[in-house]
Amino acid sequence: MKYATGEGLLLLTGDDWAEDHHDVEAQDETGRKLVAANLPEGVAGIAKLHELLARHGGEHLDPADVVVGIETDRGSWVQALITSGYQVFAINPRQVNRFKERYGSSGAKSDKGDAHALADMVRIDRDQLRPVAGDSEAAQAVKIVARAHQSLIWERTRTFQRLRTALREYFPAALNAYGDLTLTSTDALELLVKAPTPAAAAKLTRTQITAVLARHRRHNLFITSGPPHLRTPPPAGLRSCGIG
Repeated sequence: MKYATGEGLLLLTGDDWAEDHHDVEAQDETGRKLVAANLPEGVAGIAKLHELLARHGGEHLDPADVVVGIETDRGSWVQALITSGYQVFAINPRQVNRFKERYGSSGAKSDKGDAHALADMVRIDRDQLRPVAGDSEAAQAVKIVARAHQSLIWERTRTFQRLRTALREYFPAALNAYGDLTLTSTDALELLVKAPTPAAAAKLTRTQITAVLARHRRHNLFITSGPPHLRTPPPAGLRSCGIG
């Protein structure tokens, strides 16, 4: 049985695929569900999967610490998982149905239920499952590109997680103004560059703010400062960069 290689979690992931989408669920080693999502087929879906795994696997997640169960051993999606360094197990759909009988359910088809069962299977029974290996020269040829794609997404996700943590400690008004889903948007970043501290933000005029929003076709964000927040000195890392 494969355990975590470093300080990161071992992520057990079920991937229930269809022609145009993938329902996925990731668990930790105790079976606690960390995330479930519906992802599109193709590069956009793989990118989102990398992002979700990076977000829930921590700073020290190693690709080999991601274990994926999926009901196929073919296709570009499977090859992308393999070349990204994940452990991939191909599971027969009949095995999944038999496994689901442990839940005492009817066994009826359910994408979310199948993703959960697949995650449970690679967590509980992966010693009895068949790992998938890259089986073509073409798959090996794209390995470097796939790894680079994954690494960039993971690093971007971790960078924004660190930014969010720093803002929560030092500049919470920025998080309240944008929210977690829009912090990575170009308009949010442009305003943070213009006003990286609470004092600088207080000096921004309404005209400056609306000009940025207009360029990005947004009209209802960051117009008011919201409730007052306690002021704190900037973290040491920000002070060393000349911020604050």
